[in-house]
Amino acid sequence: MTEKKASVIGAGLAGSEAAWQLAEKGIAVTLYEMKPAKMTPAHRSPYFGELVCSNSLRSGRLENAAGLLKEELRRLGSLVMEAADKTRVEAGGALAVDREGFAARITERIRSHPRITVLEKEVTAVPAERPLIVAAGPLASDSLAADIARRFGGEGLHFFDAVAPIVTGESVDPEKSFVASRYGHGDGYINCPLDEKEYRAFREALAAAEEAEVHGFEDRYVFEGCMPIEVMARRGEDTMRFGPMKPVGLVDPRTGAEPYAVVQLRMDNAAGSLYNMVGFQTHLKFGEQKRVFSMIPALHDAEFVRYGVMHRNTFLDSPRILDGDYMVKNDEGLYFAGQITGVEGYIESTASGFYAARRLASKLTGEDFRLDDRTAIGALAGYVSDPRIAHFQPMNVNYGIMREYTREEARADGIKRSNKALRNLKIAERSLRLIEGVRKGEETT
Repeated sequence: MTEKKASVIGAGLAGSEAAWQLAEKGIAVTLYEMKPAKMTPAHRSPYFGELVCSNSLRSGRLENAAGLLKEELRRLGSLVMEAADKTRVEAGGALAVDREGFAARITERIRSHPRITVLEKEVTAVPAERPLIVAAGPLASDSLAADIARRFGGEGLHFFDAVAPIVTGESVDPEKSFVASRYGHGDGYINCPLDEKEYRAFREALAAAEEAEVHGFEDRYVFEGCMPIEVMARRGEDTMRFGPMKPVGLVDPRTGAEPYAVVQLRMDNAAGSLYNMVGFQTHLKFGEQKRVFSMIPALHDAEFVRYGVMHRNTFLDSPRILDGDYMVKNDEGLYFAGQITGVEGYIESTASGFYAARRLASKLTGEDFRLDDRTAIGALAGYVSDPRIAHFQPMNVNYGIMREYTREEARADGIKRSNKALRNLKIAERSLRLIEGVRKGEETT
């Protein structure tokens, strides 16, 4: 019997997940990864599945679509979710991971799989081999990104992403900070409060601080979900207080009241020695980051082990290019996965790699695997391939892209459809029933 084969470009979250899923279905996989021989400006380690922004995979609650997406992947045997669960660190209601331990576990699992061959080389153009999943990510090398643009996008298919700084936990002033999570959901955050005078001085300094040069950067290219904190500061007096510096749900035990504003630090490694500045993505010059962020009272002597950086993210005009399997419409056997498809976020990228691989595996093995928009995984695939979208932009998973929870369903369940939390839970329950049916090989359509 001829051995079934496939190739994957890129060993980020989407590529690692895709390679794993193919290999688990008995398919021999060649995985191309240019690290460690060649690194991008945002990458720091040789590991696969490296997290270049936050170490949080966001909410774990089913009321939130990100929580549902993680649970779907978990139940369907996701490598990324297995690694995340094994390397979890305290972050209240969110799923955050030990950054290095998470990537190291993915790398070990991929490299030890008997059906995965890793080739450490840069791919400079989309090769002719098929089947092929291109999961080079938003940080594809310039040559590969240029080839993809020539083939599919032309000009303008990009936005910019920003990375938050990381500080050592021991350098945070314990007398000017407190440990808590919003509304008491765990104790995973160090909170650095500011009074009104401190906040206004900080905002003014931040808005006027000197930015590093980023070729081609303009505010209109800033993706709203990862906006640099200095851009936020310039947008209004209280923009940050309604964003990453919101004090809602936090009570300072020293005063018994909510602070005027607060900076949250989230644990970045299992040892609890490193903390990420939540929501403080930035592309200020390094010296300016040190100067301005040290104005936060609890961080006056903070030791920065990584400063924030800005990098380009590239994405396709996917509704014009991809079908509901993440396959190129006019090129049988060529798939894309990850943020380059317009799914935004770590777990969304993982889901795209998972689904592209499982659909490809179905075609190679004859074992049908298909999910629709009653599931978060299927809804994401449907969103990026929806031809009705006139001006396509990257999007995180949300309940708005999933199949509607109807009035008839609400009446049958005995709930008010206007109750958003209950409605979302019912959508999640519906999805997980379908996932369980898929797992058992039942007919779900």
